[in-house]
Amino acid sequence: MSRFLFVVPPLVGHINPTVGVAAELVASGHAVAWVCPDPALVGRLAGPGAGPVMACAGAPRGERPTELRGPEALKFLWERYLLPLAESMAPGVRAAVEAFRPDVVVADQQAFAGALIAERLGLPWATSATTSAEFTDPLAGLPKVGQWLQQRLGALREAVGDPAGTADPRFSPHLVLAFSTPELAGSAHDGVCWVGPSITARPSAAGFPWEWLDAGRTTVLVTLGTANADVGGRFLDMCRSALRERADRVQAVIADPGGVLSARDGDKDVLIVPSVPQLSLLERGVGAVVCHAGHNSVCEALWHGVPLVVAPIRDDQPVVAGQVVDAVAGVRVRFGRVTVQKLASAVDSILDDPEYRDGAHRIRTAFRSAGGARAAALHLGDLAVRQVVSAAARDGSAMSTRAAPTSRDTLAHRESADAAPRRTGTAREFR
Repeated sequence: MSRFLFVVPPLVGHINPTVGVAAELVASGHAVAWVCPDPALVGRLAGPGAGPVMACAGAPRGERPTELRGPEALKFLWERYLLPLAESMAPGVRAAVEAFRPDVVVADQQAFAGALIAERLGLPWATSATTSAEFTDPLAGLPKVGQWLQQRLGALREAVGDPAGTADPRFSPHLVLAFSTPELAGSAHDGVCWVGPSITARPSAAGFPWEWLDAGRTTVLVTLGTANADVGGRFLDMCRSALRERADRVQAVIADPGGVLSARDGDKDVLIVPSVPQLSLLERGVGAVVCHAGHNSVCEALWHGVPLVVAPIRDDQPVVAGQVVDAVAGVRVRFGRVTVQKLASAVDSILDDPEYRDGAHRIRTAFRSAGGARAAALHLGDLAVRQVVSAAARDGSAMSTRAAPTSRDTLAHRESADAAPRRTGTAREFR
Protein backbone atom coordinates (compact mmCIF):
# COMPACT_ATOMS: atom_id res chain seq x y z
CA MET A 1 0.00 0.00 0.00
CA SER A 2 1.04 3.61 -0.56
CA ARG A 3 1.50 6.68 1.61
CA PHE A 4 -0.19 10.02 0.86
CA LEU A 5 0.55 13.39 2.46
CA PHE A 6 -2.17 16.05 2.15
CA VAL A 7 -0.90 19.64 2.25
CA VAL A 8 -3.77 22.04 2.94
CA PRO A 9 -4.20 25.70 3.92
CA PRO A 10 -6.14 26.50 7.11
CA LEU A 11 -9.35 27.11 5.17
CA VAL A 12 -12.53 25.08 5.68
CA GLY A 13 -13.51 25.18 2.01
CA HIS A 14 -10.14 23.75 0.98
CA ILE A 15 -10.01 21.00 3.59
CA ASN A 16 -13.57 19.68 3.33
CA PRO A 17 -13.31 18.23 -0.22
CA THR A 18 -10.15 16.30 0.70
CA VAL A 19 -11.65 14.70 3.81
CA GLY A 20 -13.65 12.16 1.83
CA VAL A 21 -10.71 11.41 -0.45
CA ALA A 22 -8.47 10.69 2.51
CA ALA A 23 -11.15 8.46 4.03
CA GLU A 24 -11.39 6.45 0.81
CA LEU A 25 -7.63 5.98 0.75
CA VAL A 26 -7.57 4.82 4.36
CA ALA A 27 -10.46 2.42 3.71
CA SER A 28 -8.41 0.89 0.89
CA GLY A 29 -5.46 0.23 3.18
CA HIS A 30 -3.30 3.22 2.30
CA ALA A 31 -1.61 5.44 4.90
CA VAL A 32 -2.60 9.10 5.06
CA ALA A 33 -1.15 12.09 6.90
CA TRP A 34 -1.76 15.82 6.79
CA VAL A 35 0.24 19.00 7.21
CA CYS A 36 -1.54 22.29 7.91
CA PRO A 37 -0.95 25.50 9.88
CA ASP A 38 -4.09 24.67 11.87
CA PRO A 39 -3.97 20.97 12.85
CA ALA A 40 -7.01 21.36 15.12
CA LEU A 41 -9.11 22.49 12.16
CA VAL A 42 -8.12 19.43 10.14
CA GLY A 43 -8.87 17.21 13.13
CA ARG A 44 -12.31 18.77 13.59
CA LEU A 45 -13.26 18.45 9.93
CA ALA A 46 -11.68 15.07 9.17
CA GLY A 47 -12.41 13.30 12.44
CA PRO A 48 -10.32 10.96 14.58
CA GLY A 49 -9.59 8.45 11.81
CA ALA A 50 -7.99 11.00 9.51
CA GLY A 51 -4.41 10.01 10.27
CA PRO A 52 -1.66 12.08 11.84
CA VAL A 53 -1.83 15.84 11.36
CA MET A 54 1.49 17.67 11.45
CA ALA A 55 1.79 21.37 12.12
CA CYS A 56 3.58 23.98 10.05
CA ALA A 57 3.80 27.73 10.29
CA GLY A 58 1.06 29.83 8.72
CA ALA A 59 0.53 33.44 7.75
CA PRO A 60 -1.96 35.97 9.10
CA ARG A 61 -4.95 36.67 6.90
CA GLY A 62 -4.75 40.44 6.70
CA GLU A 63 -7.97 42.39 6.86
CA ARG A 64 -8.77 42.99 3.22
CA PRO A 65 -10.43 46.36 2.55
CA THR A 66 -14.05 45.67 1.74
CA GLU A 67 -14.00 47.97 -1.28
CA LEU A 68 -11.30 45.96 -3.07
CA ARG A 69 -12.60 44.19 -6.18
CA GLY A 70 -11.19 42.72 -9.37
CA PRO A 71 -7.41 42.71 -9.99
CA GLU A 72 -6.66 44.71 -6.85
CA ALA A 73 -8.45 42.16 -4.69
CA LEU A 74 -6.54 39.36 -6.41
CA LYS A 75 -3.22 41.13 -5.88
CA PHE A 76 -4.03 41.66 -2.21
CA LEU A 77 -4.88 37.98 -1.80
CA TRP A 78 -1.60 36.86 -3.36
CA GLU A 79 0.70 39.46 -1.80
CA ARG A 80 -0.79 39.49 1.67
CA TYR A 81 -1.77 35.86 2.10
CA LEU A 82 -1.04 33.15 -0.48
CA LEU A 83 2.63 33.93 -1.10
CA PRO A 84 3.52 34.56 2.58
CA LEU A 85 1.57 31.41 3.45
CA ALA A 86 3.67 29.35 1.05
CA GLU A 87 6.95 30.70 2.43
CA SER A 88 5.82 30.11 6.01
CA MET A 89 4.54 26.59 5.34
CA ALA A 90 7.55 25.37 3.36
CA PRO A 91 9.88 24.35 6.25
CA GLY A 92 7.10 22.48 8.03
CA VAL A 93 5.99 20.79 4.82
CA ARG A 94 9.53 19.61 4.18
CA ALA A 95 9.81 18.31 7.74
CA ALA A 96 6.50 16.46 7.32
CA VAL A 97 7.70 14.88 4.08
CA GLU A 98 10.92 13.74 5.72
CA ALA A 99 9.04 12.35 8.74
CA PHE A 100 6.17 10.62 6.91
CA ARG A 101 8.03 9.70 3.69
CA PRO A 102 5.00 9.78 1.38
CA ASP A 103 4.84 8.15 -2.02
CA VAL A 104 2.59 10.98 -3.26
CA VAL A 105 2.01 14.53 -2.03
CA VAL A 106 -1.53 15.87 -2.49
CA ALA A 107 -1.18 19.65 -2.57
CA ASP A 108 -4.08 22.07 -2.42
CA GLN A 109 -4.03 24.41 -5.40
CA GLN A 110 -3.45 27.39 -3.10
CA ALA A 111 -0.95 25.64 -0.79
CA PHE A 112 1.96 26.20 -3.14
CA ALA A 113 4.49 24.91 -0.62
CA GLY A 114 3.23 21.35 -1.09
CA ALA A 115 3.89 21.36 -4.83
CA LEU A 116 7.21 23.19 -4.63
CA ILE A 117 8.65 21.01 -1.86
CA ALA A 118 7.51 17.83 -3.64
CA GLU A 119 9.15 18.99 -6.87
CA ARG A 120 12.33 19.92 -5.03
CA LEU A 121 12.53 16.47 -3.40
CA GLY A 122 11.66 14.59 -6.57
CA LEU A 123 8.28 13.35 -5.35
CA PRO A 124 5.16 13.00 -7.49
CA TRP A 125 2.42 15.38 -6.47
CA ALA A 126 -1.22 15.84 -7.30
CA THR A 127 -3.11 19.11 -7.35
CA SER A 128 -6.31 19.28 -5.31
CA ALA A 129 -8.38 21.98 -7.05
CA THR A 130 -11.24 22.89 -4.75
CA THR A 131 -12.48 25.50 -7.21
CA SER A 132 -12.64 25.31 -10.99
CA ALA A 133 -11.98 29.02 -11.52
CA GLU A 134 -8.29 28.56 -12.36
CA PHE A 135 -9.21 26.38 -15.35
CA THR A 136 -11.04 29.26 -17.01
CA ASP A 137 -7.88 31.40 -17.30
CA PRO A 138 -9.41 34.29 -15.32
CA LEU A 139 -6.42 36.53 -16.14
CA ALA A 140 -6.67 36.11 -19.91
CA GLY A 141 -7.76 39.73 -20.30
CA LEU A 142 -5.22 41.05 -17.79
CA PRO A 143 -1.78 40.27 -19.26
CA LYS A 144 0.11 42.55 -16.87
CA VAL A 145 -1.48 40.91 -13.85
CA GLY A 146 -0.68 37.49 -15.29
CA GLN A 147 2.95 38.49 -15.85
CA TRP A 148 3.23 39.85 -12.31
CA LEU A 149 1.81 36.62 -10.92
CA GLN A 150 4.28 34.48 -12.86
CA GLN A 151 7.16 36.62 -11.61
CA ARG A 152 6.03 36.18 -8.02
CA LEU A 153 5.69 32.41 -8.44
CA GLY A 154 9.19 32.33 -9.93
CA ALA A 155 10.59 34.19 -6.94
CA LEU A 156 8.76 31.81 -4.61
CA ARG A 157 10.28 28.82 -6.41
CA GLU A 158 13.74 30.32 -5.99
CA ALA A 159 13.11 30.77 -2.27
CA VAL A 160 11.59 27.42 -1.30
CA GLY A 161 11.54 25.10 -4.30
CA ASP A 162 13.78 23.78 -7.04
CA PRO A 163 15.16 26.74 -9.02
CA ALA A 164 15.48 24.46 -12.04
CA GLY A 165 11.84 23.36 -11.81
CA THR A 166 9.34 24.38 -14.45
CA ALA A 167 5.91 23.15 -13.33
CA ASP A 168 3.29 25.68 -12.27
CA PRO A 169 2.58 24.80 -8.61
CA ARG A 170 -1.13 25.23 -9.29
CA PHE A 171 -1.21 22.52 -11.98
CA SER A 172 0.64 19.28 -11.35
CA PRO A 173 2.05 17.57 -14.46
CA HIS A 174 1.26 14.27 -12.72
CA LEU A 175 -2.40 14.69 -11.77
CA VAL A 176 -4.93 17.51 -11.34
CA LEU A 177 -8.10 16.63 -9.42
CA ALA A 178 -11.02 19.02 -9.95
CA PHE A 179 -14.00 18.73 -7.63
CA SER A 180 -16.50 19.75 -10.30
CA THR A 181 -17.60 18.61 -13.76
CA PRO A 182 -17.57 20.22 -17.22
CA GLU A 183 -21.37 20.48 -17.05
CA LEU A 184 -20.86 23.27 -14.51
CA ALA A 185 -17.31 24.46 -15.15
CA GLY A 186 -17.61 24.63 -18.92
CA SER A 187 -15.69 22.81 -21.64
CA ALA A 188 -13.24 20.13 -20.52
CA HIS A 189 -9.57 20.99 -20.15
CA ASP A 190 -6.55 18.82 -20.92
CA GLY A 191 -4.92 17.27 -17.89
CA VAL A 192 -7.84 17.73 -15.51
CA CYS A 193 -9.59 14.77 -13.90
CA TRP A 194 -13.12 15.92 -13.17
CA VAL A 195 -14.30 13.89 -10.20
CA GLY A 196 -17.25 15.99 -9.07
CA PRO A 197 -17.81 17.20 -5.52
CA SER A 198 -16.46 15.21 -2.61
CA ILE A 199 -19.55 15.10 -0.39
CA THR A 200 -19.06 13.22 2.86
CA ALA A 201 -20.77 13.07 6.22
CA ARG A 202 -19.80 15.80 8.67
CA PRO A 203 -19.90 15.91 12.45
CA SER A 204 -23.47 16.18 13.71
CA ALA A 205 -24.74 19.70 14.28
CA ALA A 206 -26.06 19.61 17.80
CA GLY A 207 -28.33 22.46 18.74
CA PHE A 208 -29.92 23.27 15.39
CA PRO A 209 -33.68 23.75 15.96
CA TRP A 210 -35.03 21.28 13.43
CA GLU A 211 -38.47 21.56 15.01
CA TRP A 212 -38.60 25.20 13.83
CA LEU A 213 -38.93 24.18 10.19
CA ASP A 214 -42.47 24.37 8.80
CA ALA A 215 -43.27 21.52 6.42
CA GLY A 216 -45.97 23.66 4.83
CA ARG A 217 -43.52 26.31 3.58
CA THR A 218 -40.44 26.25 1.37
CA THR A 219 -37.09 26.67 3.11
CA VAL A 220 -34.65 29.21 1.64
CA LEU A 221 -31.08 29.01 2.94
CA VAL A 222 -28.94 32.16 3.02
CA THR A 223 -25.20 31.75 3.58
CA LEU A 224 -22.07 33.73 2.78
CA GLY A 225 -19.68 30.96 3.79
CA THR A 226 -17.06 31.06 6.52
CA ALA A 227 -14.82 33.88 5.29
CA ASN A 228 -17.14 36.81 4.56
CA ALA A 229 -18.53 37.77 7.96
CA ASP A 230 -16.76 41.13 7.73
CA VAL A 231 -18.64 42.30 4.64
CA GLY A 232 -22.01 40.60 4.77
CA GLY A 233 -24.12 42.76 7.09
CA ARG A 234 -26.00 44.80 4.51
CA PHE A 235 -26.60 41.84 2.21
CA LEU A 236 -27.92 39.60 4.98
CA ASP A 237 -30.26 42.38 6.08
CA MET A 238 -31.58 42.71 2.52
CA CYS A 239 -32.17 38.96 2.42
CA ARG A 240 -34.03 39.00 5.70
CA SER A 241 -36.36 41.75 4.51
CA ALA A 242 -36.97 40.19 1.09
CA LEU A 243 -37.76 36.76 2.49
CA ARG A 244 -39.89 38.05 5.35
CA GLU A 245 -42.14 39.67 2.74
CA ARG A 246 -42.74 36.15 1.39
CA ALA A 247 -43.44 34.54 4.74
CA ASP A 248 -46.75 33.21 3.45
CA ARG A 249 -44.84 30.61 1.44
CA VAL A 250 -41.18 30.57 2.57
CA GLN A 251 -39.12 30.31 5.72
CA ALA A 252 -35.61 31.76 5.73
CA VAL A 253 -32.63 30.19 7.47
CA ILE A 254 -29.80 32.74 7.60
CA ALA A 255 -26.26 31.83 8.62
CA ASP A 256 -24.81 34.84 10.45
CA PRO A 257 -21.39 33.87 11.86
CA GLY A 258 -20.48 37.48 12.55
CA GLY A 259 -23.59 38.21 14.59
CA VAL A 260 -24.48 41.26 12.50
CA LEU A 261 -28.24 40.64 12.59
CA SER A 262 -30.44 40.76 15.65
CA ALA A 263 -32.81 37.83 16.03
CA ARG A 264 -36.39 38.11 17.24
CA ASP A 265 -37.55 35.75 19.94
CA GLY A 266 -40.30 33.49 18.68
CA ASP A 267 -39.75 34.47 15.05
CA LYS A 268 -41.54 31.86 12.92
CA ASP A 269 -40.44 33.27 9.56
CA VAL A 270 -36.69 33.98 9.76
CA LEU A 271 -34.20 31.85 11.69
CA ILE A 272 -30.83 33.55 12.33
CA VAL A 273 -28.08 31.24 13.58
CA PRO A 274 -24.26 31.48 13.77
CA SER A 275 -23.81 28.32 11.70
CA VAL A 276 -25.96 25.93 9.72
CA PRO A 277 -25.61 22.15 9.20
CA GLN A 278 -25.73 22.82 5.49
CA LEU A 279 -25.60 19.27 4.13
CA SER A 280 -28.17 17.99 6.59
CA LEU A 281 -30.48 20.90 5.80
CA LEU A 282 -30.12 20.37 2.05
CA GLU A 283 -30.87 16.68 2.48
CA ARG A 284 -34.08 17.50 4.35
CA GLY A 285 -35.23 19.72 1.51
CA VAL A 286 -34.45 23.32 0.52
CA GLY A 287 -36.19 25.25 -2.23
CA ALA A 288 -33.38 27.71 -2.99
CA VAL A 289 -29.96 28.76 -1.74
CA VAL A 290 -28.87 32.40 -1.67
CA CYS A 291 -25.09 32.58 -1.38
CA HIS A 292 -21.81 34.27 -2.32
CA ALA A 293 -21.00 31.81 -5.14
CA GLY A 294 -18.33 30.09 -3.10
CA HIS A 295 -17.41 26.90 -4.94
CA ASN A 296 -18.23 24.53 -2.11
CA SER A 297 -21.55 26.21 -1.29
CA VAL A 298 -22.57 26.11 -4.94
CA CYS A 299 -21.54 22.49 -5.43
CA GLU A 300 -23.27 21.32 -2.26
CA ALA A 301 -26.51 22.98 -3.36
CA LEU A 302 -26.31 21.57 -6.88
CA TRP A 303 -25.36 18.12 -5.56
CA HIS A 304 -28.86 18.18 -4.05
CA GLY A 305 -30.46 19.69 -7.17
CA VAL A 306 -31.19 23.03 -5.48
CA PRO A 307 -31.07 26.18 -7.68
CA LEU A 308 -29.31 29.31 -6.48
CA VAL A 309 -29.31 33.06 -6.23
CA VAL A 310 -25.61 33.97 -6.37
CA ALA A 311 -24.08 37.25 -5.23
CA PRO A 312 -20.31 36.97 -5.78
CA ILE A 313 -18.06 39.07 -3.56
CA ARG A 314 -14.42 38.45 -4.62
CA ASP A 315 -11.71 35.95 -5.57
CA ASP A 316 -13.07 33.05 -7.66
CA GLN A 317 -16.69 33.84 -6.86
CA PRO A 318 -17.53 35.90 -10.00
CA VAL A 319 -16.24 33.02 -12.14
CA VAL A 320 -18.29 30.44 -10.25
CA ALA A 321 -21.36 32.70 -10.41
CA GLY A 322 -20.95 32.88 -14.17
CA GLN A 323 -20.84 29.08 -14.32
CA VAL A 324 -24.11 28.85 -12.40
CA VAL A 325 -25.83 31.32 -14.74
CA ASP A 326 -24.45 29.65 -17.88
CA ALA A 327 -25.73 26.28 -16.64
CA VAL A 328 -29.19 27.83 -16.07
CA ALA A 329 -28.99 26.63 -12.47
CA GLY A 330 -29.51 30.03 -10.90
CA VAL A 331 -29.56 33.80 -11.23
CA ARG A 332 -26.99 36.42 -10.28
CA VAL A 333 -27.43 39.62 -8.31
CA ARG A 334 -24.91 42.34 -7.45
CA PHE A 335 -23.67 41.88 -3.91
CA GLY A 336 -22.94 45.52 -3.16
CA ARG A 337 -25.91 47.11 -4.91
CA VAL A 338 -28.76 44.65 -4.60
CA THR A 339 -32.04 45.95 -3.22
CA VAL A 340 -34.79 44.16 -1.33
CA GLN A 341 -36.94 44.26 -4.47
CA LYS A 342 -34.24 42.76 -6.71
CA LEU A 343 -33.48 40.02 -4.21
CA ALA A 344 -37.15 39.20 -3.88
CA SER A 345 -37.53 39.05 -7.66
CA ALA A 346 -34.51 36.74 -7.93
CA VAL A 347 -35.87 34.37 -5.30
CA ASP A 348 -39.29 34.37 -6.97
CA SER A 349 -37.66 33.43 -10.29
CA ILE A 350 -35.79 30.53 -8.75
CA LEU A 351 -38.84 29.19 -6.95
CA ASP A 352 -41.38 29.73 -9.75
CA ASP A 353 -39.51 29.10 -13.01
CA PRO A 354 -38.95 25.35 -13.52
CA GLU A 355 -36.01 25.86 -15.88
CA TYR A 356 -33.73 26.70 -12.96
CA ARG A 357 -34.66 23.56 -11.06
CA ASP A 358 -34.22 21.58 -14.28
CA GLY A 359 -30.75 23.09 -14.70
CA ALA A 360 -29.84 22.26 -11.11
CA HIS A 361 -31.05 18.69 -11.62
CA ARG A 362 -28.87 18.32 -14.72
CA ILE A 363 -25.83 19.33 -12.70
CA ARG A 364 -26.86 16.99 -9.89
CA THR A 365 -26.94 14.07 -12.32
CA ALA A 366 -23.49 14.95 -13.69
CA PHE A 367 -22.04 15.39 -10.21
CA ARG A 368 -23.34 12.07 -8.94
CA SER A 369 -22.04 10.13 -11.93
CA ALA A 370 -18.53 11.61 -11.73
CA GLY A 371 -17.35 9.46 -8.82
CA GLY A 372 -16.50 12.04 -6.16
CA ALA A 373 -14.11 11.08 -3.39
CA ARG A 374 -13.81 7.49 -4.58
CA ALA A 375 -12.85 8.54 -8.10
CA ALA A 376 -10.23 10.91 -6.68
CA ALA A 377 -8.81 8.12 -4.52
CA LEU A 378 -8.61 5.83 -7.54
CA HIS A 379 -6.66 8.42 -9.51
CA LEU A 380 -4.27 8.95 -6.60
CA GLY A 381 -3.78 5.22 -6.18
CA ASP A 382 -3.00 4.85 -9.87
CA LEU A 383 -0.48 7.69 -9.65
CA ALA A 384 1.29 5.92 -6.78
CA VAL A 385 1.40 2.67 -8.76
CA ARG A 386 2.81 4.41 -11.82
CA GLN A 387 5.57 5.87 -9.71
CA VAL A 388 6.46 2.45 -8.26
CA VAL A 389 6.62 0.93 -11.72
CA SER A 390 8.62 3.86 -13.06
CA ALA A 391 11.10 3.67 -10.19
CA ALA A 392 11.48 -0.07 -10.68
CA ALA A 393 12.19 0.44 -14.36
CA ARG A 394 14.78 3.10 -13.62
CA ASP A 395 16.49 0.91 -11.05
CA GLY A 396 16.42 -2.17 -13.25
CA SER A 397 14.46 -3.93 -10.54
CA ALA A 398 12.63 -7.18 -11.14
CA MET A 399 9.67 -5.88 -9.18
CA SER A 400 6.43 -6.59 -10.98
CA THR A 401 3.23 -4.63 -10.87
CA ARG A 402 1.76 -7.48 -8.85
CA ALA A 403 3.78 -6.19 -5.91
CA ALA A 404 1.80 -2.98 -6.11
CA PRO A 405 -1.87 -3.69 -6.93
CA THR A 406 -3.69 -0.91 -8.68
CA SER A 407 -6.10 1.28 -6.80
CA ARG A 408 -8.94 -0.24 -8.79
CA ASP A 409 -7.97 -3.68 -7.51
CA THR A 410 -8.04 -2.55 -3.89
CA LEU A 411 -11.42 -0.89 -4.27
CA ALA A 412 -13.11 -3.50 -6.47
CA HIS A 413 -14.87 -5.38 -3.70
CA ARG A 414 -16.28 -2.19 -2.17
CA GLU A 415 -17.45 -0.89 -5.54
CA SER A 416 -19.32 -4.09 -6.31
CA ALA A 417 -20.84 -4.07 -2.84
CA ASP A 418 -22.46 -0.66 -3.06
CA ALA A 419 -22.47 -0.07 -6.82
CA ALA A 420 -20.76 3.28 -6.45
CA PRO A 421 -19.95 5.17 -9.67
CA ARG A 422 -16.62 4.43 -11.25
CA ARG A 423 -14.06 7.16 -11.72
CA THR A 424 -14.00 9.10 -14.94
CA GLY A 425 -11.38 10.99 -16.88
CA THR A 426 -7.70 10.50 -17.49
CA ALA A 427 -4.65 12.36 -16.28
CA ARG A 428 -2.63 14.11 -18.96
CA GLU A 429 -0.21 16.98 -18.92
CA PHE A 430 -1.93 20.28 -18.17
CA ARG A 431 -1.50 22.83 -20.92
